Amino acid sequence: MKTVFIDGSAGTTGLRIHERLADRRDLTVLTLPDELRKDPAARAEALHKADVAFLCLPDDAARESVALAENSNVVIIDTSTAHRTAAGWTYGFPELGYREAIAASKRIANPGCHASGFLALVAPLVKAGLLAPDTALTAFSLTGYSGGGKKMIAEYEDPARDVLFEAPRQYGLTQKHKHLPEMAAVAGLTQAPVFCPIVAPYYAGMEVTVPLFAAQVKGSAADIANVYRACFANGLVRFCDNNSEGGLLSAGAFAGRDDMEVTVQGNDERILLVARFDNLGKGASGAAIQNMNIVLGVDEAAGLCV
Repeated sequence: MKTVFIDGSAGTTGLRIHERLADRRDLTVLTLPDELRKDPAARAEALHKADVAFLCLPDDAARESVALAENSNVVIIDTSTAHRTAAGWTYGFPELGYREAIAASKRIANPGCHASGFLALVAPLVKAGLLAPDTALTAFSLTGYSGGGKKMIAEYEDPARDVLFEAPRQYGLTQKHKHLPEMAAVAGLTQAPVFCPIVAPYYAGMEVTVPLFAAQVKGSAADIANVYRACFANGLVRFCDNNSEGGLLSAGAFAGRDDMEVTVQGNDERILLVARFDNLGKGASGAAIQNMNIVLGVDEAAGLCV
């Protein structure tokens, strides 16, 4: 019986992890009373008792937890931005070639939600040579408001909310979104994409699109599809030949799920690469649990909705 501690279990990611682990009979979940949730000594004790710890915290608090876990044998899976490009940390996206490294790692950085979709679409193509590392890319991403955490959820679910919340809202306008460093580094790109994230008035679900001109690709749309088929033969990401819903693609199609679907749309001149998943699922808690399952040597999908 393995012991798990969720540091930061009151947030949306921590709550979803706790929910997914509730029916697991192979795990014991350590919990702290509310008055000790932020107590360093209590957290340190829990971290040293646990076999696996999920950090569902802001960046600075996540770094503090890593320091509190010093000299312990705990495997840390950090869902914050703090360690995604840090030396000594394994990037937690098994389908992109990190599965063996994850299985052997004590420090795993869970991918960002927007970054997960972008990397699933771009990293395999750079690795296969279909996209040059210096390709200037753009990406836009639709997300449900749950990705903004408790404050944003409360804003969107307030009956007296501002009328501006009724329509999609673009953010990251300074082009300094916190996911950009991992998007470039993990994809093997020499520059980050122009990135346009958009939050819309629905709870959960994400749709990341990377548009390409055919001239940017050293091959065809069919070649891209073949790369995806090979890359995503195993795991929680799958390639779909034709997932059009009457000429439309809903960003909410994978809400409540922990897997991801990628597809290639467009024509011979202009190509659309699309990834759909749940921002709280494969974009956060589902990916974290998948990484834990790999570390523990059990079915990657154990306890997940796929």
